[in-house]
Order: sequence, then structure tokens, then C-alpha cells
Amino acid sequence: MSFNKIILVGNLGRDPELRYTPQGTPVCNFTVATNEKRKDRSGEMQDVTTWFRVTLWGRQAETASQFLTKGRSVYVEGRLRVEEWQDRDGKQRYTLEVHATDLQFLGGGRSEEGQTQTSVRSAPSETTTEDLSDDDIPF
Repeated sequence: MSFNKIILVGNLGRDPELRYTPQGTPVCNFTVATNEKRKDRSGEMQDVTTWFRVTLWGRQAETASQFLTKGRSVYVEGRLRVEEWQDRDGKQRYTLEVHATDLQFLGGGRSEEGQTQTSVRSAPSETTTEDLSDDDIPF
């Protein structure tokens, strides 16, 4: 048995880019930055930012491009994939990319109790959007 799952909580580094395949399938790309604090060799605390490329497909891609903007906090679940490509010099390059299966918008609009979260989940045959309460967030 094998398992490939990644969970990210971070902020968008740029506005999402929505495109369509030749067959008409929506695909959305954006970057997510995560931050952590580490001690360097001298004992000083340093902020370390890690960037992830994220790809969404179908209705989920259209929803994300409609509501997400640079700086917005998101929760992303998906699979980590290695993409191969050639640079201008013909040299083989590799990029790690997250193919998202679940996406939650964090901290956007306001409700009576404070911030609301919106979830966009993909199932094998359908995608749904639902409002979540603070008790539904897994962290």
C-alpha cells in the first residue's frame, strides 16, 4: 500500500491564474507560502518561508479563481507530484507541485460569530461548496 497526501495552511503569493484545456476543462494555478521559525547556528530565530505551486481542476478551479486573491489564507489538501520539463538550454528540470483535492478559504468574510471559512472539496464525480464553523476546522 502507498500513500501520498500533503496538507498546507498558508497564504497565496499571487492571484490565481485560470486557464482552460483544449477540451474546455478549467485549471487554476497559484502559489502558497508557508512560514516557520527556526534557530540558526548562532541561536537567533529566523523566519523560513517555503513556496508551493498548487493546481486545481474543474469547478473547484473556477471557484478558487473567483474568490481567492493574493495574501488570502487557505487550507489545501492534495497529492505531491514531480513535474518534468526542459529549460531553454534543453536541460531537464523538475518542479514539485501540489495537485489539490480539497481547498478551504480561511478568514475571508464575516459572520455573527466572527470569521467564516468556505470549503471547496472535490469528489471523484462532483465538487461542492459549503460554509464551515470554527469547530469544523481540523487545526
